[in-house]
Amino acid sequence: MDSLGLFILLILVFFHWTAASSPEEITWSYTGLIGQSEWSEHFPDCGGPSQSPVDVITTQTKYDPSLIPVTPLGYSQHGNMPFTLHNNGHTVLIELPEWMGVEGLPWLFTATQLHLHWGNGGPGYGGSEHTINGLSADAELHVVHYNSELYANMSAAMTQRYGLAVLGILIVVGEETNPAFNHILNYLSRIRHSDQKVFIPAFDVQALLPKDLGRYYRYNGSLTTPPCYQSVIWTVFHERVQISKAQLLKLETILYSSKAEEPDRMLLQDNYRVTQRLNHRIVFCSFTAEAGKELTSGEVTAIVIGVMCGCVGLAVIVRFIVKTIRFFKLLHVETAVVNSSTSSWDVLHNNRPAPMPRTKEPEKEKEKKQTMALKATSDLERKDEPSLSCKTEP
Repeated sequence: MDSLGLFILLILVFFHWTAASSPEEITWSYTGLIGQSEWSEHFPDCGGPSQSPVDVITTQTKYDPSLIPVTPLGYSQHGNMPFTLHNNGHTVLIELPEWMGVEGLPWLFTATQLHLHWGNGGPGYGGSEHTINGLSADAELHVVHYNSELYANMSAAMTQRYGLAVLGILIVVGEETNPAFNHILNYLSRIRHSDQKVFIPAFDVQALLPKDLGRYYRYNGSLTTPPCYQSVIWTVFHERVQISKAQLLKLETILYSSKAEEPDRMLLQDNYRVTQRLNHRIVFCSFTAEAGKELTSGEVTAIVIGVMCGCVGLAVIVRFIVKTIRFFKLLHVETAVVNSSTSSWDVLHNNRPAPMPRTKEPEKEKEKKQTMALKATSDLERKDEPSLSCKTEP
């Protein structure tokens, strides 16, 4: 009996340990005792070769012409039923109605929920899970779908290959408020603590997506949270969505990962997983490099300002050159004038006027001048002779 009792006790302990160690019971987090680096110890798939998120290096992507634009189905047909907004301690999520789905993939996928990932607002830190060429965005939105052609529900599909499809939308801070995201952010104060839920008015989910749904990156990956099942077809859109700085601040500072009854409150921040290795996977893109070039409003403004500055600079240079040429021309003319006024006979010796020729005097004038000269000489001689009428002595 003692041996049998001990055997039964060991079996009970084993089953109790197994139940306590099941994935559903393990409390994981992004940091701490069971943080990201320890996930694979408790959730084997988290250490698999096809994990997400990844860093999309655009020069290493492969263009696939068969990738057609993604088409949301029923995203704007929200009806009158409210949505459920839920703080699950890891993120904020909305449960989506089953009539929403997406086309443009190999199968029809039905929407189940959407959620967000973000950082802590610190300088130089991101918040998105996927990165493009090593650069992260400020946050990331995920819209999760399951393969409704092959599987009956989300639970059955999430463990199977090609069972899930997730749309990834990168979010960056802009100058203007995004009204679509206020349908979520304005109600965060009602679910500040983990496990809290609230009903919110239904809204157009498609308004959360980028306008261009035809340019995206596609690869096979996994869930980015435990149990990290490698069953996801990822679609990461090339175009970013913008929200205001105030909207991002709400997302980063209102929610807690701790429950309301817990004395120590912990802000729900930095709920993003670091990028994982591709391990020879190929990231496909639906657009060529030329077609994928996209100029943001800031880049367009910078280009316009650059062109204007270039034109102004060119005009200044041309004006300077013209003024310099005029200056040297004027200097040359003034130098020529001064030289001609001071030494014109030396410089232009061939232009001296010739002396006037002497003309012969008329004969009569010559004879008249000779007569007058003789007369003057005769009168002078007479003055020199002694007088003849002198007085004599008696």
